[in-house]
Amino acid sequence: MEQYPHIFSPGRIGHLQTKNRIKYAATETNFPFSDGFVSDREVAYMEAQAKGGAGIVTTQGAYPDRKGEGKGFKGMMAIWDDRFIPGLARIAGVIKENGALSCLQILHCGREGGVDLDYCLMPSVVSQKLSYFKPPREITKEEIKASLKDHIEAAKRARAAGFDMIEVSGIVGYLISTFISRYTNKREDEYGGDIRKRCRLMVEVLQGIKAEVGNMPVGIRLCGHELLDDRGGNTMEESIESFRIAEEAGADYVSVTIGWHESSQSVITRDVPMGHWLPVAEAVKKNVNIPVMMAFRQFTPGIPEKAITNNMIDFWEMCRPMIADPELPRKVAERREDEIIPCIACNLCFSRLYFHQPVMCTVRPTVGHEREPEWGYYGFQKAAREKKVAIIGGGPSGLQCGVTAAKRGHKVVIFEKGEALGGNIRLAYMVDEGAVELLRPIRALETECGKLGVTIRSGEECTPETIQRGSFDVAVIATGGTVRQYPVIGKGSFLTPSDIMVKGHKPGERVAIIGGSGVGLGVAIFLLRQGDYRITIIEESGKLGRDVNPFYLWQYIRLMKAKKTAFLMNTGVKEIGKGILYLNGEKVRDIEADSVIAAVMDAEKGWKDPSMAKEVYFAGDAKRPRRLNNAVHDGYRLGMVI
Repeated sequence: MEQYPHIFSPGRIGHLQTKNRIKYAATETNFPFSDGFVSDREVAYMEAQAKGGAGIVTTQGAYPDRKGEGKGFKGMMAIWDDRFIPGLARIAGVIKENGALSCLQILHCGREGGVDLDYCLMPSVVSQKLSYFKPPREITKEEIKASLKDHIEAAKRARAAGFDMIEVSGIVGYLISTFISRYTNKREDEYGGDIRKRCRLMVEVLQGIKAEVGNMPVGIRLCGHELLDDRGGNTMEESIESFRIAEEAGADYVSVTIGWHESSQSVITRDVPMGHWLPVAEAVKKNVNIPVMMAFRQFTPGIPEKAITNNMIDFWEMCRPMIADPELPRKVAERREDEIIPCIACNLCFSRLYFHQPVMCTVRPTVGHEREPEWGYYGFQKAAREKKVAIIGGGPSGLQCGVTAAKRGHKVVIFEKGEALGGNIRLAYMVDEGAVELLRPIRALETECGKLGVTIRSGEECTPETIQRGSFDVAVIATGGTVRQYPVIGKGSFLTPSDIMVKGHKPGERVAIIGGSGVGLGVAIFLLRQGDYRITIIEESGKLGRDVNPFYLWQYIRLMKAKKTAFLMNTGVKEIGKGILYLNGEKVRDIEADSVIAAVMDAEKGWKDPSMAKEVYFAGDAKRPRRLNNAVHDGYRLGMVI
């Protein structure tokens, strides 16, 4: 606390005092049942967030209307009827029992709603840019009044459920934001026109809720910069004005966000430096006299501490960092920052929501399993018998397995033939400048191994004989995948991703990359940022980047198209010759290339000797090449059962 005095100083929202300046920000989880009722998983998840030490904990957004026009996710929480109050009260209870102020967010998803319907509601009909949202229908005046009443009734239920605070969401394309934005509000009645008229619904919602709940603090999330200049969105000045209007309407605090889901600029990905958006929050703070908070790209405490010191914000909001580690506030306060499970901005958590799957975290496999003893979120029971475990490979899967097995009481040795830990992350972090954040969980796992007594033997080749000589009970093969081999004729040859990204081989100008999954695209992006290469990507399937998160895939494809990258889909490779790649796709053709890079990965085919240990397991890419979250989760689950 001495290191971060501003973060851990008391704060004030309305008449309430907070124990610190940290707020867990609202995010959907898809843990509630599809009928809107709160599930045990949701309660356990929120309990973990409160136990972690935040001063304010916010629920996921709850949709307020009976029809479900405000429902944007299959597993979204509901608040449109009194019968939802008991479940909501369970959430308020576990938050308050653990010393935090409880905040319920009311969320009508508007342009992104109607998930169970065949339309969504908007102030005006503006075509959707993202295909998974429903076709828009213009909301009538009668429906606006009904929505206003829904918001007020929802606030009344939140108070009845025992919440301390209420938050209204008006961001990213949700209902209120679509009224505020020039991009989506073309109305000519009293709800359209200049910025004040476009803010009318927001004002009526805030004033109506305040009139209903009295001195119960009410805040609102608004967009400080829409990043919709290319399609006629608000200027930043108009957005700042919406915050002033919100204060006039009675808001007790404002939360500043950036961009819409439709914005054509990166907002929360790793290529955006941490703290990048704080000047927008500072601009808001200069224009209002109520507390200002922001969550975007502030993953480490030094950034918000400095921002509060410099009067840019009043509160540090966190969403993804506390999905990755709910204990983050407590660990910071106790000077245990090296134990924090670090968010890497992979956005797996968010992308799953739009596939209507429960939220998941790459670096914390226990998300959604907080109260399940076998998952060990609050600590494992020791295994019935201590085993001697050898893990071959110091990548994410091997390290995670080692940490989990050690927590269960096993004696663990990790063998890594290279000098540095990380496995294929040592390649992935070189794709672009922001990807260096991928090394953070590797460092965290290495630190945890040290504290748990895990022996790490780097720079040492491990063989089946090594396992036998060490009398290990368990051998875990976590060596990573192997590059697929292709027939080579004459003087033909190919390079591997490691040759390019680690060993520094420089390919010729014309480059053919075999494989259009994450590995192949990563190599392509790496090269395109190094120089002017003429790249052709050859992919057996009909889709690029099937394993790449959509938050990053669109950026990669945009860059590759800008650099004139060619794509051969539904195409396999028959043979590799000197300067010629022989293909066997639907349209048979051969292509010339100065360099060929093989970027298709296969499972580990060695280590078949069953006599080297009583138990032999494969984990991560050695089991089946996939993505980082699969490797980490593989290692964790295996460590649970050894």
